[in-house]
Amino acid sequence: MSLQGGGIPCSLIRGGSSRGAYFQEKHLPADKIERDALLLRIMGGPDALQVDGIGGGHPLTSKVAVIRPSSDVEIDVDYLFLQIDPLKQIVSSAQNCGNLLAGVGIFAIQEGLIQAQPDETRVRVQMLNSQAICHLLLRTPGGEVDTRGDTSIDGVPGTSAPIVCNYLDIAGSSCGALLPTGNSVDLFDGMEATCVDNGMPVVVLRASDFGLSGVESPEELDRNEALKQQLEAVRLQAGRAMNLGDVRNKSVPKMCLVAAPLAGGVIMTRTFIPHVCHKSIGVLGAVSVATACLALGTPVAELAQVPEGRRKRMKVEHPGGAMEVQLDLDDAGKVVSAGVVRTARLLFTGEVMG
Repeated sequence: MSLQGGGIPCSLIRGGSSRGAYFQEKHLPADKIERDALLLRIMGGPDALQVDGIGGGHPLTSKVAVIRPSSDVEIDVDYLFLQIDPLKQIVSSAQNCGNLLAGVGIFAIQEGLIQAQPDETRVRVQMLNSQAICHLLLRTPGGEVDTRGDTSIDGVPGTSAPIVCNYLDIAGSSCGALLPTGNSVDLFDGMEATCVDNGMPVVVLRASDFGLSGVESPEELDRNEALKQQLEAVRLQAGRAMNLGDVRNKSVPKMCLVAAPLAGGVIMTRTFIPHVCHKSIGVLGAVSVATACLALGTPVAELAQVPEGRRKRMKVEHPGGAMEVQLDLDDAGKVVSAGVVRTARLLFTGEVMG
């Protein structure tokens, strides 16, 4: 569906360390094939640089959020995340995106889907990719969104108002279990790996097993074709073991190489999403990796510096700095809640041509 003249209502929002186009579901075609073809054109396909669209030629800037009012009285809005692959020209709904999630509250209030409260507004979001729930807390002085503030996140210049993202019941959200294979350690091509899904399916491996230090730049790792071939071979095996089936054309699981932390964090990471090295780390990817750090005997646990206590504030180091994750544990050591602080900024709102 489009407006007269071909324009489709759209907002471009920087959510966390990503950027994406946000749409109300009612403004997009109901047919999935037609919708995906439209979104590929809008983002700039079939050109991998996306020069003829609003994508940025990189997975982190080639994302879409589709929002609708929820029919559940306990939920405010439903959020569907779509990853647009600039190289393969594929639209994938196989994963959540915690970065774009940070912008959902801003979009929902701007579009009149919910009413902002005088001081702080809670936006209850259902992530349709996994049916998981997240509560967003936004500053709304005078009943209006104010993104100005002094909170900084690595990978984004400047500061903004904090958006607190509290995730509820996300363990096994995509794969059916926190440890989808039933093991804390699996062997793929002789490599020890931990397969974990605490909001994002991730395969965690030691960087040293690939002859790496774990602090290489994303650009250096992207040039390492032999490494990427090794990782893809492992990913295809792990995908089946994690109940994801054939992941050849899916954006999950993510592959994460870990090393000992260098800057006071819990672990150092280099994440592939899945074929390009992330310049930082995804929100839910960080939650899953932090969770893997708690499992004794895993490749990541032996390298991790985990803080004491049932409430663990853990900085997951990445190429752009670190992302802080808070995990709350019960008496048995089980993770019962996960939260992160992100920021978001509305870049423009208007109409985009399909």
